[in-house]
Amino acid sequence: MRKLKLQVQITVDGFIAGPNGEMDWLVYNWDDELKAYVTELTEPVDCIVLGRKLAQGFIPHWAAHPELEGADKFNGSKKVVFTKTLDQSEWENTVLAQGDLVEEITKLKEQEGQDIIVYGGATFVSALITHNLIDEYHLFVNPAAIGNGMPIFRELDGQKPLTLVKSKAFDCGIVVLHYEPKNPDEATPAS
Repeated sequence: MRKLKLQVQITVDGFIAGPNGEMDWLVYNWDDELKAYVTELTEPVDCIVLGRKLAQGFIPHWAAHPELEGADKFNGSKKVVFTKTLDQSEWENTVLAQGDLVEEITKLKEQEGQDIIVYGGATFVSALITHNLIDEYHLFVNPAAIGNGMPIFRELDGQKPLTLVKSKAFDCGIVVLHYEPKNPDEATPAS
């Protein structure tokens, strides 16, 4: 079965955007080692899933800038946009998913192909987390705290145990935390 990987930029205090979607806290001058990490993460991916709100800015941005590093991968991969408001896709190489989130993601995971990556807006990613659909979390922790904003873990109704697979600090100041959901059969140490 294909894995669903989350790659998301996040602040030290757990927000993926400011209260009004501000992204002015992002580190843009990625070092070569971080770029290589992203290449390794996305190489086994042939499908990208997005929520409609993010897709409306993200897809046109990459299409308009094919010269950017990573644009070939983004533009060339199949994209699935989850929406309740659009009736047809306005983007090349993109289909719409309008059904139940769990059913649609499960169908994608069961299809032949490589892994799937999600880039998300807070609401969409929160729903994926709440429904336990993410197989790998790649949290790109930027060296900034903003105090208030859009979280992705707010909708949890209990703990979400994760297992740290790898952590890596990069010269540009970003720390990548790679987690996977903890296997429910694993013993939890006593407090």
